[in-house]
Amino acid sequence: MGSTGTVLRELRGAQKSAKGVSLYSRYVNRPAGRVLAAGAYRAGLTPNQVTLVSAVFTYAALAAVALVQPSWTLGLVVYAALAVGFAFDSADGQLARLTGRGGPDGEWLDHVVDCGKLLLVHAAVLISFYRFGELPSDAWLLLPLGFQLAAVVTFCAGLLREQLGKAAAAGAPAGSTAAPVSRARAVALLPADYGVFCLVFLLLGAPGAFRAGYAALAVVHTLFLAAFLTKWFRELRALRPG
Repeated sequence: MGSTGTVLRELRGAQKSAKGVSLYSRYVNRPAGRVLAAGAYRAGLTPNQVTLVSAVFTYAALAAVALVQPSWTLGLVVYAALAVGFAFDSADGQLARLTGRGGPDGEWLDHVVDCGKLLLVHAAVLISFYRFGELPSDAWLLLPLGFQLAAVVTFCAGLLREQLGKAAAAGAPAGSTAAPVSRARAVALLPADYGVFCLVFLLLGAPGAFRAGYAALAVVHTLFLAAFLTKWFRELRALRPG
């Protein structure tokens, strides 16, 4: 087992493409996940165990949102736990590529945890609104449901786009080159990044500000959903034979 520095260098060479990744994931979450993956490797953890660690941090934070009176302290704790859980979510894949111990079971488990996260984060906000919100109108209770719909449809549609496009990618002519990574696109994707979304929980101590920030992100994610669905549909239609 090499030193931590050696492991980190090997992990840098085992990164996924930066294409389609926001600046937060590229420069914050992936590097943080790389450090956690190195620590997990040194500790002898498997990628699946790292995925479960991610789930513990994330789901515990979401339970706190639903069950605890909102406050500045709660917001800080929730954000920290969500950010750490997201970093471990990056670490499991990096560890799998480093060790060669990844497989269909690990990919399945990772997607199950991610799907549960997307459902529960907005369910937790809905419960918090209902229990503690003192909302200006009951119509605010519909907001987490709409946000949840946008988030889950984006996740499932993106996953299907990836899976349905694999066969065509495998049959692409040798020597075809990938499009260059766009920094402008990486900046534009920031509002849709889960790590950026988690920042809104820092506002839990100010209910009005939290609602406004959460509503703004819901609108942004809905607009991104419309853009992604249009893009992915066109890409898949272009894969039709002849």
